[in-house]
Parts: sequence; C-alpha cells; structure tokens
Amino acid sequence: MKKRLTIALVAHDRRKVDMVEWAVFNALFLAKHHLVCTGTTGKLIQDAYREKGLTASITRMNSGPLGGDAEIAAMVVRKEVDLAVFLIDDLNAQPHEADIMMLLRQCRIHNIPIACNRYSADLMITSPLWDEESYKPSIPQYIEFRRES
Repeated sequence: MKKRLTIALVAHDRRKVDMVEWAVFNALFLAKHHLVCTGTTGKLIQDAYREKGLTASITRMNSGPLGGDAEIAAMVVRKEVDLAVFLIDDLNAQPHEADIMMLLRQCRIHNIPIACNRYSADLMITSPLWDEESYKPSIPQYIEFRRES
C-alpha cells in the first residue's frame, strides 16, 4: 500500500479480545498506518504490541462511554479517518448508544468504509483499491426518488 492511512479501531468490552487478536494478526499491515483508538481498546492494543515486540503509531482518545466514539466521529466529519473497524457488542445494550449510532452514521454519510466484524475488516484492508491512484470513491448522493405508480 502506497498511502499511509488513518484507521480508527473501536471495540466494545466483550469484543476487545477479538479486536486485539485482529490487530496482532494484522500488525505488519497496521504498523504502516496511523491508528486512532478509543482509550481502553488503544491501551490493550499497545500492550499486546509491546508484549510481542511490535510497534505502531497509536493515538488514544477517551474511552467510548466517556466520548471516544464521538471524538472519532468528529474526525470522520473532518475527513481525518480513512477506514474504521468497529467491533460492536450486538448482544448487550450500551449506555452510550447515541454515540455509537453517531459514529456509524457519520461513516456512512461521509463515505468512510466501516467494518463491524473481523471478516469485513480483513476484506477492507486487503482491497487493491487502496493502491489504485486513479480510484476515487464517489460522493454519496441524497436525491429524492419518486416511485412511479
């Protein structure tokens, strides 16, 4: 990959083990890019990398419930994130559900790829489109559609 990406990594508590395993498995790829993580997720990834002698550029935001999801959503709006991986705990309610929905919505509105499971994250980071200089993602169009009767 020619371009240095900013990749947001977010994981709910019951998905943090999964995120750390994914980040370690993909450490060679991730080390070439800048990672922005919510607080606890970022610390766990830093610790796992340190334990394995790996390095990466990691910026830690606040913990998700303390505004980390909202901080990353703001980065998305400012076009400071190229890709997001958000491992969501779909089996349990989250006290900061509004922030979670805001982050997902801003990624969709601003056309930022967001993976919500490891498989889609793997597919996204291995896409050859990252290296295609001629590839420019289209801008989402929100045009009223009138269905003919």
